[in-house]
Amino acid sequence: MKRVVSVSIGSSKRDNQAIVKLCGEEFSIERIGTDGDINKAIDLIRDLDGKVAAFGMGGIDLYLACGNRRYILREAKKIARAAQKTPMVDGSGLKNTLERRTIERLAEADQSFFQGSKVLLTCGVDRFGMAEALQHTGAEVLYGDLMFILGLPFPIYSLKGLDVVARIAAPLVVQLPFKLLYPIGEKQEQQPNKDKFARYYQWADVIAGDFHLIRRYMPDRLEGKKLITNTVTKDDIRFLRERGVAKLVTTTPNLNGRSFGTNVMEAVLVALLDKPLPEIKPEDYLSMLDKVGFEPRIEDLRA
Repeated sequence: MKRVVSVSIGSSKRDNQAIVKLCGEEFSIERIGTDGDINKAIDLIRDLDGKVAAFGMGGIDLYLACGNRRYILREAKKIARAAQKTPMVDGSGLKNTLERRTIERLAEADQSFFQGSKVLLTCGVDRFGMAEALQHTGAEVLYGDLMFILGLPFPIYSLKGLDVVARIAAPLVVQLPFKLLYPIGEKQEQQPNKDKFARYYQWADVIAGDFHLIRRYMPDRLEGKKLITNTVTKDDIRFLRERGVAKLVTTTPNLNGRSFGTNVMEAVLVALLDKPLPEIKPEDYLSMLDKVGFEPRIEDLRA
C-alpha cells in the first residue's frame, strides 16, 4: 500500500484518512493538520520523509501565479525544503489542469451554468487555471484578490487588471507572514465580518475558489447560489445547505464523504506517475486523471 500524506498548517479538526484503490494500487490518503504551527509541520515532514510515497503541502501554496509569472511565498519555501527524499506538491499542478478542465466541462455540459452569469472568484492568483478558464465561459468575472487576501474593498474585473495588481503587490505580499494573508489553524472556523463583502456575494450567481476564503466572509444567506470549491467535509456541506446554497461543485472527487485538497490529489498522481517532479508535465497529469477517472463532484444541496 502506498501512503500519501498532506501535512497542512490548517486546523487538525479537519483531519481525515481514506483507503482507495487506483489503477490497481491501494492508497492510504491522509490529511494531518498542525493548527497553524509551521514548525510542527516541518518537524512532521522531516519525520515522514522517505517513509511515504508523496507529500501534499496543505493550507499554504508554494507560490502565487499570474500570467507567466510566479511569486514564491517565503514561509512556504521553508516547509518545502523539509522534504529531502519524498516528493512534495502544493496542488498547483492540479489547479492548472483539473480545475481548468472542470470549468470547461461544466460550461460544455450546461451552457446556462456560466453564460450570462456573474462569477466571484475569491483569489485568481491562487487558482490561475480556473481564472483563465472562466474568461472563456461567457460569464462576468470578479476577482477578489485584494478583498479576500488583503481585506481591501477593491474588486478586479479583468485578467489584465489582475496582472497589473499582481506585478505591483505580489513581490511584497509573498514576504509577509502567511497568517496575515490566509486563515490558518482555528481561524479557519471563524468569520470575522460577515457583512464586509456581502454585496459581492449577493451580486454573484456563482462563487468559486478556496473554501476557507469563501467561508471567511460568507453572509448568513446565499439563497440559490452555486459554489465551485474543494476540501469540504460533511460539516461544511451542512453549513452550506443551511445558508441556502443550491449547488456544490468540488473539483476533487468525493472520498469517504469529503473532498480532499488539490495538494493531496496531486500527491496521489505523483505517486502513480513515479517520475521525478521536474519531469512531470501538465499532459502527464491530464493523462493520469483520465486513467484514474477523477471527476468533479456535483451535488444539489436542495435535495
